Amino acid sequence: MRALLSVSDKTGIVEFAKELIELGYEIISTGGTWRVLKDAGLEVTEISEITNFPECFNGRVKTLNPYIHGGILFRRDKVDHFQEAKKLGIEPIDIVCVNLYPFKETIQRTENFEEIIENIDIGGPTMVRSAAKNFESVIIVTDPNDYNKVIDALKNDKNSLEFRRDLMIKAFEHTASYDATIANYMNKRFNDSFGDKQFIVGKKVFNTRYGENPHQRGALYEFEDFYANLNVLKGEASFNNLTDINACMKIAVSLGKGSVVIVKHGNPCGAALKDDLITSWQKALECDPVSAFGGVVTVNGVVTKELAEEINKIFVEVLVAATITEEAKEVFANKKRIKLFDLGKSKLEISGDLFDFKHIEGGFVYQDADIIKEEEVLEAKQVSKAAIEDKKDLMMAWKIAALTKSNCVVYVKDGAMVAVGMGMTSRVDAAKCALKKAEELGIDVSGSAMASEAFFPFRDSVDAAAEAGVKAIIEPGGSIRDDEVIQAADEHGIALYFTGVRHFLH
Repeated sequence: MRALLSVSDKTGIVEFAKELIELGYEIISTGGTWRVLKDAGLEVTEISEITNFPECFNGRVKTLNPYIHGGILFRRDKVDHFQEAKKLGIEPIDIVCVNLYPFKETIQRTENFEEIIENIDIGGPTMVRSAAKNFESVIIVTDPNDYNKVIDALKNDKNSLEFRRDLMIKAFEHTASYDATIANYMNKRFNDSFGDKQFIVGKKVFNTRYGENPHQRGALYEFEDFYANLNVLKGEASFNNLTDINACMKIAVSLGKGSVVIVKHGNPCGAALKDDLITSWQKALECDPVSAFGGVVTVNGVVTKELAEEINKIFVEVLVAATITEEAKEVFANKKRIKLFDLGKSKLEISGDLFDFKHIEGGFVYQDADIIKEEEVLEAKQVSKAAIEDKKDLMMAWKIAALTKSNCVVYVKDGAMVAVGMGMTSRVDAAKCALKKAEELGIDVSGSAMASEAFFPFRDSVDAAAEAGVKAIIEPGGSIRDDEVIQAADEHGIALYFTGVRHFLH
């Protein structure tokens, strides 16, 4: 029995080789792996002794040889294959353990194109694919985390077809992801990220109970290892929980440490950034306590026992925080339906993806991620006669509006969202709907700052804001009726700012 070991990531390879040798396997290896095993005192055959041909071209060619690929690929269940292998002097290779040159790590570390090219693995993926194709007879190992599993299978009669099939699938996932990373990088470098093909690769984190509805299946996939930092403290996240958590965390991170955001069905129904988290929670809840019932709450900070007791006064389905203390978890211990997650940090973080995509029937649309910058408010153009010095509420309103479904209008007063209208087909309807709900809840919006993520096509939204006592408005501008909107602001003494940047979210 023979095993071919050729790995870039040397984690656990010496121990794995020792176990294989004890089981009677002859070890064949290449380059750096051969040296590591040899230095560990193991008996190992250098690959050129098998190929009868030296590694050449600075290691570019070493395993691309019939004695290697023939030994991996010939079918053990076919007599003519056995006879041909014997005639050609090709001996079987029963285990292939390969992981690939660190291409992703290289492009993260350097822009040196020559070095990047040299870290594109050729022989490795070829061996992986060969072994995976012949999985009925060959074990293919691409992940150091599987070494113990393979040894256990060999020792305890678990080396079944199903076992090898699972490793085969993992191997093809490995090479597909590797090639996708290379193709995407080359398109980014030479085609501004928009080549003829776009590859989106994710690693499964867990299955959800179901999808958006019970008759649909669902799962969470991650691009890197971001969700590995999400600690599941209580409960199981559903498909809908995850999309709500995403919306909630993006707003909370945008607003900064100390903020509390409440989301229901992907839209914010409460947000505040006050001097302490308990006050932030109370002010966020005031915006729409009815919608907050059963919602997702994100706390950009540490949930203490005292804050947990305040939150626990209503039913919250999901609580996500930078950290939830042990004492705070005890507060929720008897709540069966609540789900608790934290990142084990002092403040919330998001991965900050630079791209975005959405499924449409028959394909997907792909774009640069929409990044909201504080400069958009700080450098916004004053187009009205009136002005304001303190733009904190404008900043907060602008960030929330930019991260909320269009058409959207947001009202913020003293660091808390006091009204929001979102997902409307008419912008004036969004403005009026928000004000109507605030009035029903007895919330005074006078003196608030208002933000719209896109321009006002008519002056009617400004007139409605003036009637409610809004002191300042921020919007992109760009309407053919901007002059009418500016005139309305001047008539009402409202400070009006244009950012020049639109933030549609559909």
